[in-house]
Amino acid sequence: MEDIEIARNTKLKNIFDIAKKMNVEECDVEAYGKYKAKLSNSLYKKLQTNKNGKLILVTAINPTPLGEGKTTIAIGLADGLNRLNKNAVLALREPSLGPVFGIKGGATGGGYAQIAPMEDINLHFTGDIHSITSANNLLSAMIDNHIFSGNELKIKRVVWKRCVDLNDRILRKIEIGLSNEKNMKSREDGFDITVASEVMAILCLSEDIIDLKIRLGKIIIGYNEDEKPVYAKDLKAEGAMAVLLKDAINPNLVQTLEHTPAIVHGGPFANIAHGCNSVRATRLALKLGDYVITEAGFGADLGAEKFLDIKCRKDGIKPDVVVCVATLKALKYHGGVSKTMVQEENIEALEKGIHNLLRHVDNLKNRFNCNVVVAINKYVQDSDKEIKFLKSKLEEVNVELSLAEVWEKGGEGSLDLARKVEMLAKTPKTLKYIYNLEDGLKEKIYKVANQIYGATNVIYSEEAEKQIKEIESYKEAEKYPICIAKTQYSFSDNPKNLLCEDEFDIHVNSVNLKNGAEFIVIKAGKIMTMPGLPKTPAAENIDIDENGIVYGIF
Repeated sequence: MEDIEIARNTKLKNIFDIAKKMNVEECDVEAYGKYKAKLSNSLYKKLQTNKNGKLILVTAINPTPLGEGKTTIAIGLADGLNRLNKNAVLALREPSLGPVFGIKGGATGGGYAQIAPMEDINLHFTGDIHSITSANNLLSAMIDNHIFSGNELKIKRVVWKRCVDLNDRILRKIEIGLSNEKNMKSREDGFDITVASEVMAILCLSEDIIDLKIRLGKIIIGYNEDEKPVYAKDLKAEGAMAVLLKDAINPNLVQTLEHTPAIVHGGPFANIAHGCNSVRATRLALKLGDYVITEAGFGADLGAEKFLDIKCRKDGIKPDVVVCVATLKALKYHGGVSKTMVQEENIEALEKGIHNLLRHVDNLKNRFNCNVVVAINKYVQDSDKEIKFLKSKLEEVNVELSLAEVWEKGGEGSLDLARKVEMLAKTPKTLKYIYNLEDGLKEKIYKVANQIYGATNVIYSEEAEKQIKEIESYKEAEKYPICIAKTQYSFSDNPKNLLCEDEFDIHVNSVNLKNGAEFIVIKAGKIMTMPGLPKTPAAENIDIDENGIVYGIF
């Protein structure tokens, strides 16, 4: 049975009943139909005196084309904790239309560990990402209108890009301004995917509407004839942008198939953005649940590093436990086995591929100083011999292994993991960061590249060197954290270098100041901020019938 059929055949509770489970009153719930809602702007203020719950971060090994099931495990774990009467709440990211119609399909879990209504969440949901697209592109329109109207600010170089929430590689590089109207000069431009836009990052990191407006105003849209930055506030754009985002800033409430409350908000990618859900969603969840399960995108080298070094530092939070998700199939793929052969028992390939998992575990446990448990998303084909081998390897580094069968069994399939998480959470640790905010920009980059990725050196392009000098002259950015954009498939910046057995360098091609988001984006390797569709996109299998029933989202 497809995920969408399982979700559709499950009877959901009215969203007001889900809110009641968290002791949230109806006046703080703005329903979008029967099964989804926005939580009010004033709710967090009402909950200020509530004690924070335990925070559980779910991350993973470097992803493979086979899928690891990170979101599925997060959802199943929350259901499992609730089965143990632990009052768990989910705090997840919103899916992007890019992967839904691209290579991945849906992003609401799988099997009997899903959030619902799955097709709504995977598609337009409550319109948050559309609002971000509109705010982003309003700023672009105001920039070019200002130039057209005489360019009082003497803008010479525009760095702000338009965005759309679809994978469309043809938009990576375009030429605009071809109408030959007065003052309009053609220039090379391009689109980002919406979930990688600075407006998305700003929405996810803003504390309230006032903070949102201030951050929007701080966006650097370009540089004038004196090479001084020009800001969105110089165009008086921040107010209108904030108006477009006034509803989008409020977190969304849905439920799992087992009726666990799920606060779903924000959707940046961790390979090209910071990869976490919103600060507001996490804060709300921590006030409403005894255990909060959240996730960080892609592998722990990307999502978890940014969650810990950017979000935790900014928000003054830390995870009580980190769950690192893997599958035996994915580990064997990292060990050199082809996609068609990963179901076969192969201890030799597993032994090679396990180094990817052990590196992530080492980073989380020994560099960030977190409590760590490994969750294996179990498949029927997994052999007892392979599981025993993996368990023995993890015992050598004093990390527990839990077999999770949440796709097939929902929360029941995560009870062992839930108990291990509960036990680990009783012994909190002090989070360590990989770099200090006072470190120089290159020092921050090197520390992440060396300590987390295992790189020997960092090599900079001429353009990157020039951009670093420009950013270093900008005093406000001296203490900003960094957000490294690189391939998700490898610790290196080469997606084909899965084993990373030999020494490797990280190649930095550009460095961009995201002043509103208050971090600096480092682009490494051939990473793109506008993905492309695969040869056979998931969109080809998505359809709707005469009764309005959607098919093909998985």
